[in-house]
Amino acid sequence: MDLYSGHINKLIEELSALPGIGSKSAQRLAFHLINMSQEKVNRLANVMIEAKANVRYCKECYTLTDKEICPVCANAKRNHKLIMVVENTRDLAAYEKTGRYEGIYHVLHGAISPMLGIGPGDIKLKELMERLQEDVEEVIIATNSSLEGETTAMYISKLIKPTGIRVTRIASGVPVGGDLEYIDEVTLLRALEGRVEL
Repeated sequence: MDLYSGHINKLIEELSALPGIGSKSAQRLAFHLINMSQEKVNRLANVMIEAKANVRYCKECYTLTDKEICPVCANAKRNHKLIMVVENTRDLAAYEKTGRYEGIYHVLHGAISPMLGIGPGDIKLKELMERLQEDVEEVIIATNSSLEGETTAMYISKLIKPTGIRVTRIASGVPVGGDLEYIDEVTLLRALEGRVEL
């Protein structure tokens, strides 16, 4: 039995199709939207429509932007000889929040996953190799430490090494505030191998 009218059910159904939104969150959002003023709902709808119409890939790094070239790639103060490879735009944003990385990025928009049918041709690897024809000194691979991320990192490393460009992988290990007894063996081994001198 439907608890709500057709329009409310449709709204809840569409909202719950968004990633990370379960049925209860979708209900809360639906009722919040219904209780908003018409002006605010129109503004939200217009912002979503404009973003969908105007956001595209940066012509250099393939992050999402509303300009031809994103602000990071357009910044002449950045080190354009240092490229960090990330899986998605959210990863790029996480590194930018640190305020410490001075290079530029390359966004793959995914990771190699044979189980999901995602191969090297399904992510922005060809575009990365084209960028390496320019003056690049180092590629930092910053994919996730999942099976897919590790597979992607190894694949990229094998592609780039013959070019003579330095290839590095971000360190991974014990998170700040983490108790060693609860951390898996692979993470502990990585932390040990990636240790630095004090």
